[in-house]
Amino acid sequence: MEELSEPDLMARAAWLYYEAGLTQEQTARRLGVTRARVNRLLQRARDTGVVTISVNTRDLGLLTVEETLRARYGLDTCIATVPLGPEAQGFSQDAALRLVGAAAARLLRDRLAADPRAIVGVGWGRTLAAFAQAFSGPPAPDVRIVSLMGSLTAKSAVNPFDVVQTLAQATQGEGYYLPVPFIADSPQDRDLLLSQRAVQAPLGLAQRAQVAFISLGELTEQSLLFQTGMIQPSALAALRAAGAVGDTNGIFFDHGGAPVDHPLNQRTVALGLDRLRQMETVLLSAGRHKLVATRALLSSGVIRGLVIDGDSAVALASDTQD
Repeated sequence: MEELSEPDLMARAAWLYYEAGLTQEQTARRLGVTRARVNRLLQRARDTGVVTISVNTRDLGLLTVEETLRARYGLDTCIATVPLGPEAQGFSQDAALRLVGAAAARLLRDRLAADPRAIVGVGWGRTLAAFAQAFSGPPAPDVRIVSLMGSLTAKSAVNPFDVVQTLAQATQGEGYYLPVPFIADSPQDRDLLLSQRAVQAPLGLAQRAQVAFISLGELTEQSLLFQTGMIQPSALAALRAAGAVGDTNGIFFDHGGAPVDHPLNQRTVALGLDRLRQMETVLLSAGRHKLVATRALLSSGVIRGLVIDGDSAVALASDTQD
């Protein structure tokens, strides 16, 4: 039998492997060569263009959108849930909360599998509540869940204390919270609260968190802070005049994600953005109504991970302005 030339051998190896579906071992036996040589032939076939590989982008979901956001904002992690589309308008907000919460819960489960002794910081809000309620996984009794902010609120059923307790119970770990309001009556009161031993210990733990999960609010009459009466209409107007577009953990920030110059930012009992920048801070964003605030906070460089609903992710990747 006449010995095949290298180009012919390469073409036959490529056809047997890619078209006929043989394994490299089967291809090697068919051609009477070693498996190592088949591997080299296939590599050369790809390098020279004899074999080209195309990917059907329709089957990638939102991978390209996730990669766009990851590169644009310098993220380590970006997870976009399935988009609901305009036909889901009637229930899209609740669905977005559940989807983002579940995706973030899976992310936390993976983090705890890698580091079962982690210190996990958490914020507050409806999205964080959905995240805590969705968590399930193997017990992690050595994990410590700590609030990143004061945990007492007078009117809200969704408060930092509940988020900490729900996650602590789900992981079978320990929960820690700051037993004070997260918005003090004055800057002087804030300083006094921070000086308390009962606050310093959990705050010190929060500062050592390896990963933090936070959400954000839009600066509108629909925001949780406004609806629960924690900020008044006059304060809302003043914050907007100061350039604020949203808040996270009670810290009000502008279009560039920087804290605005307003007295409320001197009354918040919470980890500041500078400290959050030093840890793996994951932002949970659910709902297109939060696009302006999400875009702003991502621009700050504070956020290293993003879990976002698919419709918002598509809009953000295409830089759609609301």
